[in-house]
Order: sequence, then structure tokens, then C-alpha cells
Amino acid sequence: MDLQNLKLETRDEVALLTVNRPQKLNAMNHETMAELDRAFSHLGSDEAVRAVVITGAGEKAFVAGADIQELARETATTGHVTALRGQSIFRRIETLGKPVIAAINGFALGGGLELALSCHVRVAAEWVKLGLPEVTLGAIPGYGGTQRLSRLVGRGRAYEMILTGDPVDAAEALRIGLVNRVVPKESLLETADTLARRMVRNAPFALRHALLAIDQGVEVDLEKGMLLEATLFGILCGTEDLREGMNAFLEKRKAAFRGK
Repeated sequence: MDLQNLKLETRDEVALLTVNRPQKLNAMNHETMAELDRAFSHLGSDEAVRAVVITGAGEKAFVAGADIQELARETATTGHVTALRGQSIFRRIETLGKPVIAAINGFALGGGLELALSCHVRVAAEWVKLGLPEVTLGAIPGYGGTQRLSRLVGRGRAYEMILTGDPVDAAEALRIGLVNRVVPKESLLETADTLARRMVRNAPFALRHALLAIDQGVEVDLEKGMLLEATLFGILCGTEDLREGMNAFLEKRKAAFRGK
């Protein structure tokens, strides 16, 4: 795959995707967004890849936001299209059907935090700052940030972060549930990779359906969510992987899942 602003590496079943514009603090211009779309389209269909870790190149930033020079040229019409496009790309990440872990190695601001929010799990280095400063530029988060942040940390925290534009540090992000783990910077990628590999030891269909149950279930009332859960549970009961998992448990051996 021809990528200029991203770097993609795959080791065994886990892909490492790096936003690779360190000279621009990994800011996401239109080209980078298009490459993210292509990369995740490829990763979603690649059966050899079972989980993805995404991080940023360099020592300073995970992704420091959108490209301000491009943003400054947007009009009411083009801005609407740009937001819809960004939302679609991040939704592709969220609905990949495989675990996606953000390894936040530096500043995650604006579109960078929105990218992290579209991942299923977030692991942050101890010193990082995370925020949605768009109001300080006369805008609002446009790639799903107002929606995902409020669902993740609650309306009160989301109001405060978005309306002030102030970032939070890693410790506060952990306290409010914005990130799952905070670790020393030198162990960040190892932690994210270990977590990804812990997930992919499990049955692929089970992972996919668990992701679907959570993603779709939180958007409906409890009764509908439980019906969805029961439906997906029933589907899994007809898979070879479930039989293998149950037999392995009873036989006290490691399951050999095949994704069937």
C-alpha cells in the first residue's frame, strides 16, 4: 500500500499504524485523512490482522489536530463536507470489527483526540495532554468529538472540556475515564501491543460481535440492547469457535480458534 503520511507494520496478528508527519506534529491534512481511510479499509478486510495499534511519530505528538492552514480555507459548504468525511473515516475505525487501540505518545488535541476517541481502548503516556480546543479557534469538534466525548465521560465533563478548550493531563484523563491506562512513555507501545495480543487470543467472531453489541447497544434503550445481545449470542452459539472454546475448557487445553 502506497502511504506517504502513515507507516504500516504488521507483526503476527497485530498491525501498528503510525501517523508519520512529525515535522507537523502529525497534524491531519486531507491527504492524511484519505490515507487513514485507505489503511483502515485494508486492515478491516485483511484476515491476517486481528487487532490494530495506532500511534504518532516523533517525541511530541500523537496527533496535534487538523491542519490549521487547510482549516482556515474552509467555507460553510466545504466545512460541512469535510466534517462528514472525517466522521465517516473515524466511524470506519470504530466499526472495524477488530480491536483498535490508541497508543497516545504525545499531545492528542482536536482531531487527534477525536481519532483516539474513535478507537476502542486508549493507553496514554504519563506526560501527555488531551483536549478539544476548537472553540478557541472559532470552531467546534467536527469529527465526532462532541458526541463521543460526552458518551465516554458524561455531559458535564464534556461541556467543560469543549466549552473551555482546556486540555487535561494523563492523570485526569484516567480519572474521568477518557483513557484506560497511563504508563511510562518507554513502555507505551509494549503495553498497547500486549493488550492487543491479549485480545486476539480470543475467538475472532466473539470479538467482532462483542464490539457490535457494545457499539449498537449503547445507542438504544436497555430492552433493545439486551435483545441485540441475545441475538448475537445466539449467532455465536452456531459457530465452530464456540464449540472449540467449550471443548478446550472441558478438556483443560488452550483453544485453537479458526474464525469459523
